[in-house]
Amino acid sequence: MGGGHRLLLENARQVVLVCARGERFLARDALRSLAVLEGASLVVGTDGFIKAVGPADAIQKQFSEETFEERIDCSGKCILPGLVDAHSHPVWAGERVHEFAMKLAGATYMDIHQAGGGINFTVERTRQASEDELFSSFQQRLQCMMRAGTTLVECKSGYGLDLETELKMLRVIERARRELDIGISATYCGAHSVPKGKTAKEAADDIVNNHIPKLKELGRNGEIHVDNIDVFCEKGVFDLDSTRRILQSGKDTGLQINFHGDELHPMKAAELGAELGAQAISHLEEVSDEGIAAMATARCSAVLLPTTAYMLRLKQPRARKMLEEGVIVALGSDFNPNAYCFSMPMVMHLACVNMRMSMPEALAAATINAAYALGKSHSHGSLEVGKQGDLIIINSSRWEHLIYQFGGYHELIEYVIAKGKVVYKK
Repeated sequence: MGGGHRLLLENARQVVLVCARGERFLARDALRSLAVLEGASLVVGTDGFIKAVGPADAIQKQFSEETFEERIDCSGKCILPGLVDAHSHPVWAGERVHEFAMKLAGATYMDIHQAGGGINFTVERTRQASEDELFSSFQQRLQCMMRAGTTLVECKSGYGLDLETELKMLRVIERARRELDIGISATYCGAHSVPKGKTAKEAADDIVNNHIPKLKELGRNGEIHVDNIDVFCEKGVFDLDSTRRILQSGKDTGLQINFHGDELHPMKAAELGAELGAQAISHLEEVSDEGIAAMATARCSAVLLPTTAYMLRLKQPRARKMLEEGVIVALGSDFNPNAYCFSMPMVMHLACVNMRMSMPEALAAATINAAYALGKSHSHGSLEVGKQGDLIIINSSRWEHLIYQFGGYHELIEYVIAKGKVVYKK
């Protein structure tokens, strides 16, 4: 049987499938060891989906008559799924390197926030920036993420707070979704902070009565596609009642709930998320034992952000406790002006060292479980037949080097492939 295919990756030392039985996530004992093939090959079809993966000699026999647009010899190398970044804020203007200096001198996140810095500073600069300016810097950031192995990233709005700027940010995200190779999950985060001159209740009213209906309208006529709704549920920002109203209103419009909770103060955000059927909750540095148990039962994923805890010198989220309780643990870079890190390999390394995760747990958290947190694990996050051909090839005979080498990903990653197309080559 002849016929053309997009890509043949031949004879890899290791192919890390992550899952081999169509699992939508990995938790508890399933995380002890990931599915890995030795001496294997992989085929991606012209449609961008994986057609075959298996022992090199079997694939060679099966596809001996076939033609490929591209072949890559992977001898001595490892193939892994493209990394999934489950939490980022990559659309903004106005960097905050001066605030990093203030933090190093002892200022806390909330000190800076209350002095008009932090999110407020970025909001002012983002409101002033044109759509083209925002797209240009966003595109460069996505390029950096891709070179670090990320093929699917969650992107939040949230530096507008007013409807006009939030829509400007979402249009920029939509344009990237249509034009660029990297996969994007779009999140409306108008409740990232309470705008100056409003109370949390007034801000929530505006979001529920004006923002969300407008998003629904733009979604219906195909202008902007939004996947998730987010709220910064925090003392001095949005309280539990306002958070519930906004998230429920988003859910009623068909958005997945995926929000910031229990970061700086215990707020019972995890309990609320489990009750509302949230797909994911991020941060969770201050989550309660009850919240952890509720998330495990509800299959609500925990998106942990090791860079944030590290840079803000917060206490680390209790990853081990969550894993032991059966929570679906995912990872994100939290890339933003306050935590400037593009690299999921560095995020995995920090997760292992500072949050005491194992390397298989960290890789699952940055692939299949991060895809689950975005509601995309049926199509992304592992190397299985029928899934999208998003993968990375590293120049090492063992996959663990991607995590073991801290900051070494520039040298390690030889190819990044999205939908079977080489999008980065070293």
